[in-house]
Amino acid sequence: MDRLTRKELKSDRFALEVQHSVEYVSVHRQQLIRWGSIAGGVIVVALAIFLYRGHEHNVRQEALREAMRIQNANIGPSTNELLLTFPTAEARNKAVTKAFSDLATKYSGSDEALIAQFSLAVNASDEGNAAEAERRLKLVVDSGNDSFGSLAKLSLAQLYGSQGKSADGEKLIQSVIDHPTILVSKEQATIALAELLMKSDPPKARKLLEPLRGNPRSNISGAAINLLSEMNQNK
Repeated sequence: MDRLTRKELKSDRFALEVQHSVEYVSVHRQQLIRWGSIAGGVIVVALAIFLYRGHEHNVRQEALREAMRIQNANIGPSTNELLLTFPTAEARNKAVTKAFSDLATKYSGSDEALIAQFSLAVNASDEGNAAEAERRLKLVVDSGNDSFGSLAKLSLAQLYGSQGKSADGEKLIQSVIDHPTILVSKEQATIALAELLMKSDPPKARKLLEPLRGNPRSNISGAAINLLSEMNQNK
C-alpha cells in the first residue's frame, strides 16, 4: 500500500484535546487519501462541530475523548504527571487500538463508534495493513451514516487506487459526487476523483479540474490549481 506523506475552537482543555486529535487525523489521513489543501479543513470543521455538538452524549463523548488523549500521548520518559506518556510507540499504539476498539464495540452504531472505526482504519494504514484499513472503512461506508460514509468512501477509493483498482475507487467517489454530504461537497469529491485519475487518465482528470480553477471557495480553487500544476510537472 502506498504511503502518502504530504502535509481551527475555544481554548478550554476539551477544545485543545479535540484540536490535537483532529490535527493527528488531518496529518495521518494522507496514508489513505490526499485531498490537497481542502482535506484538513474538511476534517477539522466536521469533527470539531460534531464533538462540540455532542456534549449531551456524555458517556460516549468521554470515551472518545479518552481514546483521543491516548492517541496524542507523548512517547518517552514522563516529565509531567499531568501529561499522559508511554514508554514506546508500540505501547501507545496498542493502547490506542484497544481504546478505539472498545469504543467501537460498546457503542456500535453511534457517531462516536464511526469515528473510532475511521481512526482504526487510519492506524491500520499507518502500519501497512491495507486489508484491515479496508475492512474498517467498509464498516463506516455501510453504516448508513451518509456524512461519515462519504469520508470513508473517499479514503477507500484512494486505497483501491493504490492497489491498482481505480475503477472500483472511481465508482465510490462518483457516488459521493452524485450525493454530496455536509462533510464532503461535490467539488471536494470531484477533486478526489481527479487525483485518483491523474495518472491513469490525465485528460479526464484535467476536464474535472479545469472548471474548479475559478471556484469562489479558495480551498477548492487552490486544490484544483495545485493538482493541475502537479500534473504539468509530471508530464
